[in-house]
Amino acid sequence: MTGLLIGFAVLSLVIALFGRPLGRNVFLACAVGPAAGLVWVASQLHTVWDHQIITQTVTWVPELGLNFDFRLDGFSALMAVLITGIGVLVFLYSRSYFDAGQSWNRFAATLLVFSGSMLGLVLSDNVFTLFVFWELTSVTSYLLIATNDTSVEARESALQAFLITGGGGLAMLAGLVILAMQAGTVSLSGILSAAPTGTLADVALLLVLVGCFTKSAQVPFHSWLPRAMAGPTPVSAYLHSATMVKAGIYLMARFAPAFADAPLWRPVVLVVGGATMLLGGWRALRQYDLKSILAYGTISQLGFLTVCLGAGFEEALAAGVTLLVAHAMFKAALFLLVGVVDHETHDRDIRHLSGLARDLPSVALATAIAASSMAGVPLMFGFIAKESAYDAFVNAPFGWGGAVLVTIVAGSILTFAYSARLLWGAFGTKTPAELDGPQASAHGTPSAWLVAPPSMLAILTVVFGVVPAAFDNLIGSAVNALDSEAHGVHLALWHGVTTALILSLFTLAAGILVFLTRHSVATFQRRLSTPELDTDNVYQASVRGLRRFAPQVAATVQSGSLPAYLTVIIATVVGVSAIAFGSGLTEFPETVWAENILQFVLAMTAVIFALAAARSERRFAAALCLGGVGYSVAALFLVQGAPDLALTQLAIETLSLVVFVLFLRHLPKRVRTVTWRPGDIARIGLAVLSGTFVSLITLIAVAARNRPSVAEEFLAKAYPEAGGHNVVNVILVDFRGYDTQLEITVLSVAALGVFALVRAARRDPTGQAKFDEVTTSPGSSGPDTITAGSSDSGGSDSRAIGVGTASQGGDPVASA
Repeated sequence: MTGLLIGFAVLSLVIALFGRPLGRNVFLACAVGPAAGLVWVASQLHTVWDHQIITQTVTWVPELGLNFDFRLDGFSALMAVLITGIGVLVFLYSRSYFDAGQSWNRFAATLLVFSGSMLGLVLSDNVFTLFVFWELTSVTSYLLIATNDTSVEARESALQAFLITGGGGLAMLAGLVILAMQAGTVSLSGILSAAPTGTLADVALLLVLVGCFTKSAQVPFHSWLPRAMAGPTPVSAYLHSATMVKAGIYLMARFAPAFADAPLWRPVVLVVGGATMLLGGWRALRQYDLKSILAYGTISQLGFLTVCLGAGFEEALAAGVTLLVAHAMFKAALFLLVGVVDHETHDRDIRHLSGLARDLPSVALATAIAASSMAGVPLMFGFIAKESAYDAFVNAPFGWGGAVLVTIVAGSILTFAYSARLLWGAFGTKTPAELDGPQASAHGTPSAWLVAPPSMLAILTVVFGVVPAAFDNLIGSAVNALDSEAHGVHLALWHGVTTALILSLFTLAAGILVFLTRHSVATFQRRLSTPELDTDNVYQASVRGLRRFAPQVAATVQSGSLPAYLTVIIATVVGVSAIAFGSGLTEFPETVWAENILQFVLAMTAVIFALAAARSERRFAAALCLGGVGYSVAALFLVQGAPDLALTQLAIETLSLVVFVLFLRHLPKRVRTVTWRPGDIARIGLAVLSGTFVSLITLIAVAARNRPSVAEEFLAKAYPEAGGHNVVNVILVDFRGYDTQLEITVLSVAALGVFALVRAARRDPTGQAKFDEVTTSPGSSGPDTITAGSSDSGGSDSRAIGVGTASQGGDPVASA
């Protein structure tokens, strides 16, 4: 499995870098990836049909649970077949769909990355690996929707899809982490086999469901899917009908058997799924664009899948898996066929299309078959799936199964109606009154590369519908992977006269009636229209509000005040530390304050020097006090028996003091006197708390050591291997030589940056440096903004940072 995913990554990189000369034939090269994946999965089907599980682990950071764990069982194998099989057909279709005169290597490589990411998602058995692939599908979806980067609509649609699905992904990650912590494992199968319970687990499940709902376009997060139709048709067919939108369905199906009896699972899943099914079907009847009809139809079918797979009992799982396969086939076929219509007529508005059945008979036939499967017409696999769902909820093991049954029957009636609307809208002959604008016509005969892939899917939906029992192993192994207690699946076209059959016939009759009265239905829909409740309008209003609110937040948070920034950082550290100490999460170690009086005297001397440096009004005295702190620490090292460390400390302090003295001659002798302000008490208190907590954290960190110190190894190897008696110097220039070199590099770069800023200062005719004001807060510069310093003694403000040059001699000045 790892090799397969690496193969996808390598092939994508090769295509992106070297595929340009192939033109649109690059799609044929890309088809090799999913074709290889399909062959590999097919070779493993007999293993998973025997209820065996194939696993593979690639160790990365095992201490943190960061491993690449992969697992192939019946359900993941079924998903892999759909991803790779439909992927091959989409790549073959794309070869003729896109213009020959352009280079498509980057688009094709991105589509291939998505294919590999989706495959990795369904094979992952580690919650972190699952999340990585989950987000990769969102990122590639964003890039693919925005293929036409000159289109504002495409860019905004891509961003909307990314924000909604990406935000849901973060919520899902939080839920998965909580469940992993409660279960004591990051293995998805491990979490499901020992399903956590309790309030915290319920919160985690809701977070996971938010991720699933956003990914699979469930109410109220469905607005991104219709707008995603701004992407090319192959993207819509592959991502937004057959595969990516099934990611949330896939995860819900995994969780449902284990958590179906949780207090919130079934009510939330069934209500959201039922509402999505009805809303999507209702909105599909109002659309005129063929892709929009399919988009809202996809939302409706995703709601149907959520109801079936989210219910969690065996019969509903079997119906859901059957519907999953049927939907992937007929919806991918319909999107690709609509793409043919668009390719040949350059129009998708049903008010402009009439009589295309004569011009595109093969396309019309394939569309009729796929639409019939979506509508649930007998002899189609969609009929088998819908009847299975009816039968499951007729005998639901919970009290309100009847309400769910009524919901899916109503949704199926709408499904038949919008399926008929799609077929009639694209290929029916319309009266002049039904046409709005110029009538579009086909410009020629479509290429076999365009018609063959969707026709193959249409044929498969008939084959699966006529002989469904031939695919019992495929469906049954997937159901068994979800529910190990499942007794197997037995699909059949005829089960006798049952309640499910009667409901199916009623659905067909009611669907025909809704379609025939479509004009009355349209009038009724216009009366009920409430644009203010449209979730897309809600999203747009939210984005507008965010754009208005964001500058205010930025101006408040990024005020330009360094004291404010430092206060927030220190207060956060103190607050988090206080919570850790107060909650008992951290134990205080046994502390020895001093072993002798000399240690105590030296420590207090360092404290006194530090306080004196802070209160000194003369710069030279402050520099000497800072040196006194360093020398006191060096003496403490010496008392503790570390002469090498003391010697190094003395050298550093002496050099620093010399540098300070050399630069002090360019600065005013005295520091500007700072008057007492009301907020100083809070600042002093925060400083004391910060020092206290940092000291405590240091003590706890030292006491928490559970392995031998590396110091012993350094002491033992300093002279034999490095030839040095001064252990500190050996560590700096030998054992950690690269670290020291990088530190020197960083400091050098910083010094060059400061030098460049000083040299970049603009000078007025008098030769004095002149800097622009730097501030992020609105309005004029205040006492808490970062401003240019004055060259006058004392600077412009005690809390401002200034850089200038002396008015005489051009010496650098740093205002204090």
